[in-house]
Amino acid sequence: MAKTIVRALSAFCLIPLASAVSAATLPDYQTNSAWYTESADRLEERASLSREEKTAKNVILFVGDGMGISTLTAARILEGQLVGESGEENALSFEEFPYTALIKTYNTNQQTPDSAGTMTAMMTGVKTRAGVINIDGDALRADCASTEGKELNTFLEMVESRGKATGIVSTARLTHATPAATYSRSPERNWEYSAEGDCSDIASQMVEMSAGDGIDVMLGGGRRNFVTTDNDGKREDGRDLTSEWLERYDGEQTAVYVESGSELEGVDIASTDKLLGLFTSSHMSYDADRIAKDSDEPSIAEMTDTAIELLEKDSDGYFLMVESGRIDHGHHAGNAYNALHDAIAFADAVQVALDKVDLEDTLILVTADHSHVMTIAGYPTRGNPILGKVVENDSSGAAEAEEGLAADGKPYTTLSYANGLGYADLGENTDADERYDIAADTGRKDLSGVDTEAPGFHQEAMVHLESESHAGEDISLHAIGAGAERVQGSLEQSAVFHVMTAATDLSLTEE
Repeated sequence: MAKTIVRALSAFCLIPLASAVSAATLPDYQTNSAWYTESADRLEERASLSREEKTAKNVILFVGDGMGISTLTAARILEGQLVGESGEENALSFEEFPYTALIKTYNTNQQTPDSAGTMTAMMTGVKTRAGVINIDGDALRADCASTEGKELNTFLEMVESRGKATGIVSTARLTHATPAATYSRSPERNWEYSAEGDCSDIASQMVEMSAGDGIDVMLGGGRRNFVTTDNDGKREDGRDLTSEWLERYDGEQTAVYVESGSELEGVDIASTDKLLGLFTSSHMSYDADRIAKDSDEPSIAEMTDTAIELLEKDSDGYFLMVESGRIDHGHHAGNAYNALHDAIAFADAVQVALDKVDLEDTLILVTADHSHVMTIAGYPTRGNPILGKVVENDSSGAAEAEEGLAADGKPYTTLSYANGLGYADLGENTDADERYDIAADTGRKDLSGVDTEAPGFHQEAMVHLESESHAGEDISLHAIGAGAERVQGSLEQSAVFHVMTAATDLSLTEE
């Protein structure tokens, strides 16, 4: 790795908190929350006073949506096998980071969480209900009236309010739960383009954000939530939010709006102050599908590179959140091929950041929001294709490897799902979402003549669900750079917020 690994650890100090509710401060009910205080106390206990203090000017938070430990392991192996190695000894870019912790992901009302509640924990220091974005767990889901006085402020808003630069990148819709939790408040994650009661829809909140002068760079999918039905959008209120966003900065800053990868490539970053890219109507393509169809969409690595280039123009520093949203979607469709290829593309984006920033003043965190129920099982021989059928060998090494058969006499794959729609053989189809157009087919199948390494193979599932589910086990947090030493042991997900505020020495009372 070209960059120097910074191992300095600074003391973690809690700062008295003001009670005023604004984008620059945190309300008392947020900082008095048990989730908030207990996570902060755990980190404070682990801080060492004997080491040199380092403050991060910049923070980059990478979130692999649905990237649980089994996904990391399988993606690591696949990446190695794609370049001719056996795979097991390989390491994804961020697995080389010097600091790692396990993160507990449960929501306040669910053992197995959703992305709205988990990302809220990371961005505010407070755990909440599933389906709720930056609203305390005492509020009710989809109940606008119950949110009053329970709104939570985010790390992104705090950074923006200090005059620093901010950005979000996602391969999902920019109004989807994970990116939305960086800037919005909603009792219902699905209110992306419309809302009930006095609540504002998530897309409107993105372009109208009052903290600072708004987010500096926003790149991802979800154009339909910003434009009207007359323009192939979802909005029925007559508002074109892309035009409103451009008008907001007219005459004051140079704002650029793009809709394709080629347009993004042509942006003059040096003369651009604000950048909005909405590259697809809904989610962006799976990375394998983008490549196969030569879609005019930027890769997650390209979006990350552009975002950092724009944000680093601010000498005061920046916060950037990068989400690989489609790892999660590949798993939901029961298609390990796309989930793993998107995880590899995500690791490439992390490497771009590593090559671009100075770790002396930048903290890079890589984590997930939750796991999935994909398992790695059987006793495949070393180097067996991770997407293939199990091929076993005699553990003594004396016998040649041979195809492993289950008790029913049929071959089986190393990867499978505990639940979901189940088996499908779509051949070379690289769009995992087309699985939803086919009836569920769970249980055991004869895979003897099936190419399980093909992009369109969907693994067998045991329990029938309309979509494969999240899993409840811990996920990992990887850290490098200034302040990374706080990432150790087993932490609540809400501790991620405190890692970022402590590393940046961000005064929570500063106006």
